[in-house]
Formats: sequence, C-alpha cells, structure tokens
Amino acid sequence: MPLVIHENFRFQPWYRAAKENLDKGILGDLHQLTSRLRTGDGQGPDAYLDRQPYFQQMPRLLVHETGVHWVDTFRYLLGPITGVYADLRRMNPVIAGEDAGHIVFDFDGGLRALFDGNRHLDHASDNTRLTFGEALIEGTNGALTLTGDGALHHRRFGEKETRVVLEPRAWSGFAGNCVYALRAHVVEAVLEQGSFGNTARDYLTVRHIEAAIYRSAKERRRIEL
Repeated sequence: MPLVIHENFRFQPWYRAAKENLDKGILGDLHQLTSRLRTGDGQGPDAYLDRQPYFQQMPRLLVHETGVHWVDTFRYLLGPITGVYADLRRMNPVIAGEDAGHIVFDFDGGLRALFDGNRHLDHASDNTRLTFGEALIEGTNGALTLTGDGALHHRRFGEKETRVVLEPRAWSGFAGNCVYALRAHVVEAVLEQGSFGNTARDYLTVRHIEAAIYRSAKERRRIEL
C-alpha cells in the first residue's frame, strides 16, 4: 500500500478542468502560466489571528505553508520543473516569515510559470479562500482564465469573446470540494488497483523544489533542478 500525501489543490475542479483541456491541446503550444495568490488576510498586527495564528511565528510562510500547493499544481498541469528563480519579501513586520514574492518556474521547451503571491492583497470574490486568487494559462491558440468565483473561461487566439469551460457554483466543501475529490481518488485507486497521485516518493520532489526556491531567494540567482 503506497503512502499518499494529502495535497489537495491539484484536485480543485478548475485545475482538473484546465488539465483536461490542456491535454486536448486547445491552447496549442503553451507559453505561460501566471497565478496570482491574493488571500487578503495578511494586513496589520492581527493578521492570521482569527484563523491560523501560528502563521505569525512561522520563519517560512508564503512558500513553505502556501506556495507548495502551487508547486505541486504546476507540476500536475505542466510537467517537471527544471529551474526556479525567486524574489521573496516580508511586508508585514509583525510576522516572522515572508508573505509576498514572485517565483518563476522553468519547464521543458521554454514554457514558464509565474507564481505572484501577496497575502496582503485580495481579488474579486465573495470567498477569497475558494480559488485563493486568479490564474491565466496562455498558448499559441488562446488562453484559459480562472476567476475568483471558480469559473474557468476559454478565449481563442485573435478573438474577444470567451466560452465557459467550468461554470461557477456553490461548492459544499473547501476550495471546490477538493478534499473529497482527493479522498475519492485514493479510494478508487485502492479498489480498482489504479495509479495514485501525490505519492510520498513523488512529493519529495516538491520539497526539493521548495528548498531550491528559498536558496534562490537567498542567493539572488536562478537554481537549476
């Protein structure tokens, strides 16, 4: 029986829908993924105290606690990460760790992803913890856009109009019911003896990438993986 890490962000329905459409090739040759984390919970002396007060004492926050979810999700969507460059900063003086920053991820074929994280700012959503921000995936044939209501839109290259790939809805569970989706995936894999996502062996790569991100920020240079 394999050990599976409870990394549920890749099971959020908008990322599953994005992966399905990327695999169909609707965007052509992929060039760029941009993800903007905007939780809006990091301002002032009372930042995080109402939900996760230990955030204030964590020596590593934005990447270690939060950004690793996107490291795993980027790998799920785009494949192996080949290099990172990170510029991290602490904006709220009452906390110990970093709460904002930009991380550039390299992939094979010149494809790149940008994680633009800032826990001070918010985004257009009734619940900023639904998608935790917004995202844009771009290719030679168009773009997929994730909005704060959990909707995923597709725009063809050269056009202005978009079509809805995934409708927004009132999800019963956390972040698009991704916790349930992960558990259902594991149960299905056990019963049908299928493949598991997020095995501990594979997730070690995420921890390796996390270490490279902090090293990049400290040494102010790109780190190859």
